[in-house]
Amino acid sequence: MTYVKICGIKNEEDALGAAEAGADFIGLMFATSPRQVTPAQAAKVTAALKKNKVSVEYVGVFVNERIPTVRKITETCHLDRVQLSGDESWEYCGELNLPFIKAIRLSSNERAESINQEINRGKKLLGNRKHLIHLDTAVQGKYGGTGITFDWTLAKTIVDKYDVIIAGGLNPGNVGRAIKLLKPWGVDVSTGVETKGVKDMKKIIRFIEAVREADAD
Repeated sequence: MTYVKICGIKNEEDALGAAEAGADFIGLMFATSPRQVTPAQAAKVTAALKKNKVSVEYVGVFVNERIPTVRKITETCHLDRVQLSGDESWEYCGELNLPFIKAIRLSSNERAESINQEINRGKKLLGNRKHLIHLDTAVQGKYGGTGITFDWTLAKTIVDKYDVIIAGGLNPGNVGRAIKLLKPWGVDVSTGVETKGVKDMKKIIRFIEAVREADAD
């Protein structure tokens, strides 16, 4: 089964709708972004889902944030994991000592071999500590949420070796192809399920249906 993360959730209604549609992870953005939430807003979201006994995990997305701040928000908002979408080093990940998702951005001139070497370096440094890899599109000056796909063939050898979440330009129309080609651990979407910058529940439902259809095939 391919796990689904709906990222950039800003309110309880969208979070509940995404969870009821079958999302496995709800992404809450704490970095500067049109989708940014405050810790107070995020706490309301997680509290609402816990009150309704919804079975999802909560992921806080951070970009180059201080470790004490990440730890405090994780505790305050009852997050299950943190996604590190900036330039955080493997040493940072080890010091953080929380379940994490490490974002790596792929460009058109990237070599899969160099990415595998970098991930392997992190694996050696962190030992048996489990984590996920998040592959997104490299866009200068951006740390995600671009709505732009990367060359999926670059990710094939990476996905074959590690637990990888594919992001970057996914939408209800192309996520099935990505899954059939790569067979990733999970997929992540934000822009692709929005209309004019707002989460569109019909698109979220279609996205998750497309994932499940690809899994069935």
